[in-house]
Amino acid sequence: MPRFNPPSSPALALTQRLFLCEKPSQARDIAQVLSATWQRNGYLEGAQCRVTWCLGHLLEMVMPEAYHPQWKSWRWQTLPILPNEWQLAVRQEVSQQFQIIQKLLTACREVVLATDADREGETIGREILQQCAYRGRVTRLWLSALDETSIRKALQALRPGEQSEPLYYAGIGRARADWLVGINLSRAYTLLGRSLGYDGVLSVGRVQTPTLKLVVDRDRHIEQFQPVSYHEVWADLHSRHGPLRAQWQPEPEQTDSEGRCVQRPLAEQVVERVQRAAGVVQSAQTKRVKEAPPLPLDLSTLQQEGSRRWSLGAGHTLQIAQALYETHKIITYPRTDCRYLPSSQWAEASRILHTLGTNDPTLAPLLAQAQPSLRSRAWDDGRITAHHAMIPTGIAYPLNRLTAEERRVYDLIQRHYLAQFFPAYEYDQSVIELLLAGCRFRASGRVSRMAGWKTVMHGDSGKKNSEQEEKEHPLPPLQRGDAVTVAAATLLDKQSKPPERFSEGTLIQAMKQVGKEVENPRLRQILRETAGIGTEATRAAIIDTLLKRQLLLQEGKNRLISSAAGRLLVDLLPHSVTDAATTAVWEQALEDIAQGEGSLQAFQEKVVLWVNRLIEQVKLRSQATESLPLFTPGPPPAQRQVPDRPSPARLRRSKSVTPSTAKSKQQSSPQESQQRESCCPLCRQGNLVKRLAGRGKQAGSHFWGCSRYPACRYTHPCDQQK
Repeated sequence: MPRFNPPSSPALALTQRLFLCEKPSQARDIAQVLSATWQRNGYLEGAQCRVTWCLGHLLEMVMPEAYHPQWKSWRWQTLPILPNEWQLAVRQEVSQQFQIIQKLLTACREVVLATDADREGETIGREILQQCAYRGRVTRLWLSALDETSIRKALQALRPGEQSEPLYYAGIGRARADWLVGINLSRAYTLLGRSLGYDGVLSVGRVQTPTLKLVVDRDRHIEQFQPVSYHEVWADLHSRHGPLRAQWQPEPEQTDSEGRCVQRPLAEQVVERVQRAAGVVQSAQTKRVKEAPPLPLDLSTLQQEGSRRWSLGAGHTLQIAQALYETHKIITYPRTDCRYLPSSQWAEASRILHTLGTNDPTLAPLLAQAQPSLRSRAWDDGRITAHHAMIPTGIAYPLNRLTAEERRVYDLIQRHYLAQFFPAYEYDQSVIELLLAGCRFRASGRVSRMAGWKTVMHGDSGKKNSEQEEKEHPLPPLQRGDAVTVAAATLLDKQSKPPERFSEGTLIQAMKQVGKEVENPRLRQILRETAGIGTEATRAAIIDTLLKRQLLLQEGKNRLISSAAGRLLVDLLPHSVTDAATTAVWEQALEDIAQGEGSLQAFQEKVVLWVNRLIEQVKLRSQATESLPLFTPGPPPAQRQVPDRPSPARLRRSKSVTPSTAKSKQQSSPQESQQRESCCPLCRQGNLVKRLAGRGKQAGSHFWGCSRYPACRYTHPCDQQK
């Protein structure tokens, strides 16, 4: 067969097809199947096609000043900012690749969109075609996996371009709406914050702001938490088959809503009744339980595990995974939201397992027990999204080239894959119900019967699960009617504990599961189907943004807390902006557009109306605060307890306030004083009431505070004459 030698001259010859991929690795995989092996500058070439790639989004939405110079300054007069015609600009760092694609588009008869099979992938490809004014034929390569079998199957079933085009309209609808909200509300609430004395930027975003509220709500819950005392009664028992320990089960009328006994005298009575009493077994059951292996990892689960095990930040974990993927090439695409694998990939298992042993000889004992013929629940074509789960690629690679952190993360990924070829973990779960002096008691125990996949996963954390060890103890083989005697009864006094502060890992988990907090069943279902707020690729960046803008602060290695500025912003914003349900409403509208059942124009018009209404409300609030005292919130209590934490964003008087204007504000009339007492300028819900400071430097002096404290923390010193 003659060897194809493409022209090397600057002028491109006309080719049949140009495959436009989302990333270089994707392009290489597709080009290999197409025999497009000639390496060119920014693309690969074969006999009848060329394969090129984007580098994520090559285009970005321009800033307001690119539309009108007067939109550069942050002033009330320029709001709302509403472009008539939307503009995109080429990102400076990828301009060379854009020019290559632009040139290739002029020399092809057909473009095959081979970007990721989702809304974002469609947008990345089509916004380039739109920017380059391409008017030729467009077809769609719809891929959910990049193994050779999947690529060949998809090439045989190219779709007409118009089938997937609605995804592009949904993508640009999401981008434009986010721009309108971010630009307008960030400027508006920053200006409002300045009128209240805050000198920094108050950044607002559709996903960023509900994420911030999650942390603010958690922090306030912890600070306002009132522990509840409750009581447990335990009995140490003797039986003819051996000892056991059982816990009292109070009746429903004896417990609070959490099923706890909160009346100590009642628990004391139970201890007295059962002390040295005889009892009888009411029921004894043992059942074999089988636990399937944990699924391979998606990005958010990897980030959660990295945070829990090694206190790695979400962004840092993503960087490590990207290095394993791009630099070392030993894992598949990391920015995936899927924990399942395509059936076509199962045939690669033996080869991948063999390579794992070559790369990591310490796995030899485990690989000897692995069963490549097993097919776990992970192989499910119906659960595959744009990408499959993160797994090893099966490329031979010396692992001593990895850093210690890369080695840890890679080991976790490979063990989750290896676990798929081990049987289920099996244990016997026993429950014994007893009646002691008329009181119900229960004993439970667990005995491991087959380690299964636990053999693989036990070695990855370096820590033993003490809670699980407590559960894994045998119970004597008692039967219904067997007699027992009480050797001792013990009363334990306990207190409920507040929830833990968020870590980056648990915050990502909360972002995925935010639908649990939404009351509307339809919106809750939408958030469940869309995996909450944010995406695998953006959640870490959203947290990083909140940290950089000091709306969130880091406490120690692995905890996040809200700053005073973050709380101020959440208190200023209306519920519709901080509520995750708003995202669900948007996602439903965007999904309708993606399915061809909704209109991009109608969606944009609704967003513009919503933004207009919000801006009008903020302007009115700003005017109402002009005659009100400036707000200088202090740090939340948690911040004052940690002296080595980075200093919060400065909260001080706005530079626009002169001494003369400040003085005039102190000389308020009786009518103004009455207005001051009637409405809180921060939350607009509570009333201002005069309080007396009981401690600190201001002890003994009066100040104005919101009646909704601690939900709203507005404060201001009273005038001296008062």
